[in-house]
Formats: sequence, structure tokens, C-alpha cells
Amino acid sequence: MNLILLGPPGSGKGTQARMLTEKHGLPQLSTGDMLRAAISAGTPVGLRAKDIMARGELVSDDVVDAIVADRIAKPDCAEGFVLDGYPRTLAQADALDRMLAKDGKRLNGVIELRVDDEELIRRIAGRYTCGKCGEGYHDTLKSPRVAGKCDKCGSTEFKRRPDDNAEAVRTRLMTYYRETSPLIGFYHKSGNRHVLDGMLPIDAVSLGLEALLAHLN
Repeated sequence: MNLILLGPPGSGKGTQARMLTEKHGLPQLSTGDMLRAAISAGTPVGLRAKDIMARGELVSDDVVDAIVADRIAKPDCAEGFVLDGYPRTLAQADALDRMLAKDGKRLNGVIELRVDDEELIRRIAGRYTCGKCGEGYHDTLKSPRVAGKCDKCGSTEFKRRPDDNAEAVRTRLMTYYRETSPLIGFYHKSGNRHVLDGMLPIDAVSLGLEALLAHLN
């Protein structure tokens, strides 16, 4: 099953994608992870991306598209995948349709997670991660079971993204509404779009997602 999780920063895409990976074995494909992996592996497109980033420039759509195409062609994606953070633009959505059609594949569903702006800001401004294993936490929503100690690896080192603050989040939301929200209409027209209430607790969103998946084909 080939899925896209769609929604603004902080809507829970990454969390739900990880849960889908654990439950169904579908690889979670996030743009950042795919980009870093391609650079680390020294693939031709990874080397292109590395050169672009070394010049301080943004990685272009054609490079991102090529990285995604390489990734979904790998054997672990043969039974499906979950895209988290891609596509971000209408041009990328068109490219994804073409690369899937080329291999006789298609999207089974695009799940939009809806969350109010102020809740998104609260979520993002309070989040932090383990500095060793990357496990995610939040000041009020998810604290370590033992204060100051990662549940997963036991590390006592934590970090926050410098742009995880209210002002930066508002800027990122404006970018989302300008560049990515047109995908809502794009996928609604195709009949692939489904909406879930991302304001619900994580487990409730997961249950809704599982119920939705049972009716996709």
C-alpha cells in the first residue's frame, strides 16, 4: 500500500508514519532522511545534492524527485511505503504520479491530518529529541518516564531544533499554506484524499488511520 501523510509541520505525520512502519512494515520515507542517505551512500543524485548544499543553495525539485525515485525503487518498497513530507509542491506531486505510473504503481491514499495553527505552534515549540538515538519528546505532551533520561536508549543528552519556536513556526506555516496546501485540492480531485482530525490524541489518530486503511485498496 502506497500512502502519503499530508499536513503542516507539527500535525503528527512523522509520528503516525513511524507507527505505520511498526504495525505494517511499510518503510517511512521522509525527504530529509532520503536526502541524507543518498549523500551518505554517494549515489549520483546524492553527490549532486551534496554539491548543491555545499554551495549553500536549496536542493531543486528535480534532485529531490530523483532521490525519491531511487528510494521507492528499492526492494523494501515493493509492498508499499509511507511518504512523510513529500510531495511538498504541485510539481513534485506530478513527478510522483509519473514515477509511480512508470512502474505500474499508484497511490492508495493521501491522508490529511488537520490541526489548528495555535495547537501546531504549541506542539512544535515544546518538542525536543534525544541527542543520541533521536527519540522524540515534548515539554507537556510526552516527557521521559524518568526525568532527564531517554526511555529508548538511556541517554541523558537532549536537543532542540533552533527553529522550534513560535515565530519560526509561524513562518514555516505560511510556507506550507503557500506551497503545499494546494495539494489538498489536487488530491481531493483525484479522489485519493481522506481527512483525519489531528487534534485527537496520538492513539486515537492511529485508530482512525487504521480504520481508514481497512477501506483503501
